[in-house]
Amino acid sequence: MSGSRDRAPRRRREASSAPRWTAAALYTAVSAALAAVAAWPIYAAVSFFVLVVAASLAGAAVVTLVAWRRVSGWALAAGLVAAFTLLAVPLAVPSRLTSPLDVLRGLGESYAGVVVAWKDLVTVDLPVGAYRNLLIPALVVFLVGTALALAFAGRTDRWAAIAVVPGLGMSGFGLFFGRTATSAPLTIGPVVLAAPVETVVGLAALLSAVLWLAWRAHDERARALRRASEVSAAQVAPGRSRTDRRRAALGIAMVTFAAVVTVAVVPWVSRGAEREVLRSAAGPQEQIAEAVSPLAQYRAMFSDARADEVLFRVSGEGTLPERIRLATLDAYDGEIFRASGEEGAGFVRLPSTRDAGDGRTIAAEVEIVDLDGIWMPTAGRLASATFEGDRRGALADRFYYSASAEAGVQTSDGGLRAGDRYELSGVEPAPVDLASMTPPGAPQGVSGGDNLKRWVEEHATGSDGAALQALVQLLRERGYLSHSLTAPGTAAPAWTADLPGYQLQPSASGHSLARIDRMFERLLDREDDPRAEATGNYVAAVGDDEQFAVATALIARELGFPARVVVGTRLETADPTLSACDAGECRPRDLTAWTEVQGADGRWAAVDVTPQWEQSPSLEVTQQQDPENVTEVRPDTVEEVVPPEPVQEDDSRDDDTRTDEGIDLAWLWPLLRTAGIAVLVVLVLFGPFLAVLIAKALRRRGRRRDPDPRAAIAGGWDEYVDAGLDAGRSVPRASTRREVADAFATPSGIRLAADADRAVFAADRITPDEVTAFWRIVDDERRVLTRQRGFWRRVRAAVSLRSFLRFLAPRPSRRGPPHRDERGKRSATTAGRDTT
Repeated sequence: MSGSRDRAPRRRREASSAPRWTAAALYTAVSAALAAVAAWPIYAAVSFFVLVVAASLAGAAVVTLVAWRRVSGWALAAGLVAAFTLLAVPLAVPSRLTSPLDVLRGLGESYAGVVVAWKDLVTVDLPVGAYRNLLIPALVVFLVGTALALAFAGRTDRWAAIAVVPGLGMSGFGLFFGRTATSAPLTIGPVVLAAPVETVVGLAALLSAVLWLAWRAHDERARALRRASEVSAAQVAPGRSRTDRRRAALGIAMVTFAAVVTVAVVPWVSRGAEREVLRSAAGPQEQIAEAVSPLAQYRAMFSDARADEVLFRVSGEGTLPERIRLATLDAYDGEIFRASGEEGAGFVRLPSTRDAGDGRTIAAEVEIVDLDGIWMPTAGRLASATFEGDRRGALADRFYYSASAEAGVQTSDGGLRAGDRYELSGVEPAPVDLASMTPPGAPQGVSGGDNLKRWVEEHATGSDGAALQALVQLLRERGYLSHSLTAPGTAAPAWTADLPGYQLQPSASGHSLARIDRMFERLLDREDDPRAEATGNYVAAVGDDEQFAVATALIARELGFPARVVVGTRLETADPTLSACDAGECRPRDLTAWTEVQGADGRWAAVDVTPQWEQSPSLEVTQQQDPENVTEVRPDTVEEVVPPEPVQEDDSRDDDTRTDEGIDLAWLWPLLRTAGIAVLVVLVLFGPFLAVLIAKALRRRGRRRDPDPRAAIAGGWDEYVDAGLDAGRSVPRASTRREVADAFATPSGIRLAADADRAVFAADRITPDEVTAFWRIVDDERRVLTRQRGFWRRVRAAVSLRSFLRFLAPRPSRRGPPHRDERGKRSATTAGRDTT
């Protein structure tokens, strides 16, 4: 009968855990589902859905096994590592499931991805799908996050509240690593909900955490009342009081108010703000900011030394693009047009494939010959870029692409090199008719000078695309092509070889506001000259695509069109006055610049701006070079001072006789590098364990050398208890030192407990010799605790963190003698004996 009475309370205790674990599983499942919704825009692939389900179930299974076996937190960590090892390749790196060797490589990429894939994830264009090892962060989040949330939520102590941290953290993964733009607004009648997906996910995650915490508090109170009823003669009713109902109503009102504020007020206040996520600060912005603008280098490419060099070759069996884009320049500060890489033109890494949209399918193979720097030739809207050659891995890792700018940069080892090859595939959007476009409004940016504004006001017939097209055509007709400052009468530069009958006119480089304003000043002066009307020659603006592309962009901005400048080449053109690459070989003299103008519908129209060269400008008006520093002629009476010849220290004549008597240390660097790599590998593998050993040694040293003898003895007792915890012993809760010593069952444990109690509570004086003797016994007991088990148990005890994190220590078995786990909790049997 007594056995039946003992089993009944145990069955009641075991049954009471079912609601707690059910609520924990429900909260964890809701958190995982919300996290999957938040992270879906990052991957947007079926493989991600499979990973979420499998990883969540695996994490829950590990926690269930650990809870059933009642083992420590280290077993939970080991189980998660084993689950990660089994699931990583088939779920996160499925492309490696081709051969056993590839599986091993995939496993290495998986473990490396735990460290580096997080950074890679914010530098790749979304969605990434199953690209390389970028599913590893999702595997870690849903495997470890689910396990931690369920493990903490199933606890009965104060650590259970920590479950909301991994629960909310899983949803934060999708929100912080996701898109820079929010989801499309949701219109429900007259109500417009901004960022509905992000709002619902964030609100649901917060509400689920609050509701679960509220349920836990209610459950704890109900269990405490049941325990009180079991150990007392009076029955405590669990019914709700007026205070409970008032508290519940207040809580519901606060949650409702928070939900209304989140849904209505927050999106309205932040609707004009730019969403900042982790990928907002990632990318090659620093390299782009430091690179020289290709428009500033444009004029130098037409020098005789470079004009006929091959920069790159474009070939392919499919449909080739019409234009090759080197750089899209969207920021102008009044001096230089450059690529900003910001405000919607952010550069991110390109996944294996991306949706390029609608358009004409194109494919091209590009080979770099004599082009260096970060500006990489691309075409259309890219769907993929496949690199070849010895540097293909590095080139793929350092290729960044901007979908809005339709341009790419290569930052591997300073940029492109001769011999780099890659294949591009994508689509080329249908041409947009400039005349049919309407301006979206006043764009931001630097506006043109006074002369440009006056010229636009005198010639514009409106403010739409047709008016802009007429102004650009007029500007090209009254401009004159010139790539250099070479004066008339000198040898013709190489770039004029393809221009029969060309009359050379000098022009300065640069595209600052002053240079553009001077160009329009000459146009206005020529138009005011009566000889222009008589001859019909209004040509006065001398320059090339560098100046005319910027001038066109400023004119477009005056009419309300956003505009940017593109530097690139044409592979083919129907206009014989425009340059194009010969047989796919693009040379510096084939480089060009054009302007792109955006309409109200968001589409960009390419506008060719190269000026004509058949009609030369009037010499009376335009043959004026930009101001130069005047050189004064010296009078004949001035004596010429001849400077002394410089002393040249040239020791080349001693090369044959010079000997190097120094020690050759060329072998030392490879040796040091190899040793450094080996030490780094050892530190990575064993560094955490070494850190634990050092921390324990410092803690023990500090306790032993405490200047207060009583504190030193108390520290010795703590060292004894920590050694027992690390060795896997269980410590009864709210127990005395004598009870702990009984639980550890070491030869001198009772003596240590008595000496520690005397040192703490008695008024006797403690001498340093007593401290030394006490610590000698502590050292002996520590060795007893660690040597009672095998070698690997001793190693695990040495690196155990249980003594640092007491909540990871194993609990006393419920099948043994009951301990008071909670204040006021006693078994029914004990209560019966007390009342007898």
